[in-house]
Amino acid sequence: MAEVYLVRPGLEWKEPYLDFYREWIDSGEDIVPWVVEQDPSDFQAMIGWLKDVSNGIGLQEGWVANSTYWLATEDRRIVGAVNIRHALSPWLMERGGHIGYGIRPSARRQGYATKLLAQSLVKTRELGIRKVLVCCDESNVASARTILNNGGVEDTSFKEENGNVIRRFWIEG
Repeated sequence: MAEVYLVRPGLEWKEPYLDFYREWIDSGEDIVPWVVEQDPSDFQAMIGWLKDVSNGIGLQEGWVANSTYWLATEDRRIVGAVNIRHALSPWLMERGGHIGYGIRPSARRQGYATKLLAQSLVKTRELGIRKVLVCCDESNVASARTILNNGGVEDTSFKEENGNVIRRFWIEG
């Protein structure tokens, strides 16, 4: 596995990000974290929006400030993304948590998720978050293992209206 590091979204990452985005769209899979679903056709506007929401500007009602980072390899390939919520709303407390992350389909099962979450926990500490909530669907065994590998301690689960069960884990920072 290549060395990886978190980068803030920026114009210099346009081509690697579009490659990452297209792979996920072409896969037909659900995109995680939600922020990757944003249409990047006006890349500069998307970058501006990500910066704004990181600073708490222009948030939808009930939303919290959140920062997005991309997991990049030494050869400038984006293999993952993370969205870090700076606080927990009631909705995030039940089913979203502080951190949502995902790895592009072609880069899975290579240890990137564990590194992405570990580096994300450094960012939460920088934000002053000492107890981090991370959630995953009950069916996502790989994500639960990643959370446990990063020190997650399971809390009570949350059952959504459609019957989906969300597993909730706390990680002390």
